[in-house]
Amino acid sequence: MEREYMEFDVVIVGAGPAGLSAACRLKQKAAAAGQDISVCVVEKGSEVGAHILSGAVFEPRALNELFPDWKELGAPLETPVKQDDIHLFTGPQHTTKLPNKLVPKTMHNTGNYIISLGNLCRWLAQQAENLGVEIYPGFAAQQPLLDDQGVVRGIITGDLGVDRQGNPKEGVYTPGMELRAKYTLFAEGSRGHIGKQLIKRFQLNAQVDPQHYAIGIKELWDIDPAKHQPGLVVHTAGWPLNDQNPGGAFLYHLENHQVAVGLIADLSYSNPYLSPFDEFQRYKHHPVISQYLEGGKRVAYGARSITKGGLNSLPKMTFKGGILIGCDAGTLNFAKIKGSHTAMKSGMLAAETIADALLAGNAGGEELTAYADSFKSSWVYEELYRSRNFGAALHKWGAVYGGAFNFIDQNLFDGKFPFTLHDRKPDHACLKRAADAKKIEYPKPDGKLSFDKLSSVFLSNTNHEEDQPVHLRLADPNIPIEQNLPQFDEPAQRYCPAGVYEIVNQDDGSKRFQINAQNCVHCKTCDIKDPAQNITWVAPEGSGGPNYPNM
Repeated sequence: MEREYMEFDVVIVGAGPAGLSAACRLKQKAAAAGQDISVCVVEKGSEVGAHILSGAVFEPRALNELFPDWKELGAPLETPVKQDDIHLFTGPQHTTKLPNKLVPKTMHNTGNYIISLGNLCRWLAQQAENLGVEIYPGFAAQQPLLDDQGVVRGIITGDLGVDRQGNPKEGVYTPGMELRAKYTLFAEGSRGHIGKQLIKRFQLNAQVDPQHYAIGIKELWDIDPAKHQPGLVVHTAGWPLNDQNPGGAFLYHLENHQVAVGLIADLSYSNPYLSPFDEFQRYKHHPVISQYLEGGKRVAYGARSITKGGLNSLPKMTFKGGILIGCDAGTLNFAKIKGSHTAMKSGMLAAETIADALLAGNAGGEELTAYADSFKSSWVYEELYRSRNFGAALHKWGAVYGGAFNFIDQNLFDGKFPFTLHDRKPDHACLKRAADAKKIEYPKPDGKLSFDKLSSVFLSNTNHEEDQPVHLRLADPNIPIEQNLPQFDEPAQRYCPAGVYEIVNQDDGSKRFQINAQNCVHCKTCDIKDPAQNITWVAPEGSGGPNYPNM
């Protein structure tokens, strides 16, 4: 099919911290050389920031390099961290508060800020546009544009106006466009669906450990001003999770009498009856957390996968015509529970590599192997190297013994132990059979601190055009009922934080697997955790999904 096309020097997929930082750096480099580099950023959300969700405690190191005058430019970093509290929850009513001297130094947040990452991305987009970057929100990159030699030459956006069966709808159908580029940067965030295709096509992960993930679930609350402590950071480990079903949680005091509260459930969990959403709901009843939330009002909800394998799982990031950056590659530093600053720096390094090539007169399409050298000599690599054992230690030895190892590794050896731990079991292979697992009975939500999935999805402002192809695709539609249900009691009905998947009892006594795609908040957990690897998440029509105001 003949498609309309636009041509640029660089196309960037995703207006998150990595993509926008890359766009800004490209323009800065071009301006410094007295030349121009045309840059386009395509974003599937309805606006920049609509799909951005993070804790977030933000380390400004990369921002300091990108815009040294960010304070004068009005960057939305308004709440510096003033206090770190770290608790080990030993039960629903009990806690042990850890003294600072026993906390890995990577968990200290002096000099960092509590922010809305979505609002930071909106600000970065303004800076990018001021520099001449073209940003197109509401357009979903659907697939890479490849030439006959397998070189990436840009992307193809998704068709608009297609019905559930994949047929063009009369009067509204618009075929996707080709956005052609000399170089393409993929900055889709965690488990990017094009990044996943490219990793498989070019075997970019052939020499590394399997990638590892978590699901982060977050709420924003307006709380009683008397309980508000701007700059307070609370991190917790232990209950309601455990060593077989690991994770942690957080509560951050922002400005305007608001707190962000969330739970991070490692997707290596073993119990198929576990529901990360319901674990989060009961977490909020712990007195350390409820003391701040009681009497408050929940105003936002969302969820997102987190790429946390670190250095040991980092794929080869370059291929002919393009580079993977940020969480599309997996640059998050799990020892810090932070990925925004590393994503930004990875984008800036990629931009500098591309700018050097373009300014030298390169025609594009080659593999920019210089990026690997630049990355390895950067502080991002140094951070990831020093934290390379962090996640594997927790998986191997649990929160207490793994935490003790990490304290020794980080505080006494500065992350330079003379050996490297590995975690070579993929997350989707970690589930026990249902017959071997203990069922979990979750308390009913009280409507004050804990809530159900559907009212939560409502707060995410999620919306999809209903008459469009289902963007959650099953390789074999029989597997959920015939395989996953008897073996694992079909965990999709629990690991999804938005009620997308249901097992429906039919009149004839049989069961049916139902997909409520309209509910999807684009967290990608199903694509990661499905034990049969039968579910593939692809981008729906542009602007579909959540619309987070300030997450």
